[in-house]
Amino acid sequence: MPNAKHAQRLAIALLAAIALSACSNPNAESAATDPGHASGEHGSSSSAGLPHGRIANGEQLAKAKGKATGQSCVDCHGAAGNAPIDGTYPKLGGQYADYLAHALQAYRAGDRQHALMSPQAAGLSDQDISDLAAYFGSQERKLRDLHGVHDIHPH
Repeated sequence: MPNAKHAQRLAIALLAAIALSACSNPNAESAATDPGHASGEHGSSSSAGLPHGRIANGEQLAKAKGKATGQSCVDCHGAAGNAPIDGTYPKLGGQYADYLAHALQAYRAGDRQHALMSPQAAGLSDQDISDLAAYFGSQERKLRDLHGVHDIHPH
């Protein structure tokens, strides 16, 4: 189990990787000038190099049973991604769509491992990933950071 200092370093490294990925997006200039792909718009193209996400299609995919596990996204992560059935499962609702897309791509590629997520993501197309990320990213945010949960810097 990682300690708080390790978790903080991991979070910083992840954010840095996402920021670097966004900066190296070859389509960033065209995305910034295209109103249909404005930065930060739910369902827009992403730093993950994916096609435009379609929220309605993502909602259908989130409710569809996966062939690999027989589960849907909402079976484990809850309605709109905000009520996980297990405390170790993340809330997806309101999460940054790019983060979700990168995570799903990593599961699909085998770079990130989980007993359920790896086989679930293995059969997802780029469009599926983009649609799921757009859907969960568009949901009400019920995320919270760990500020004040544990004082990792004693006074």
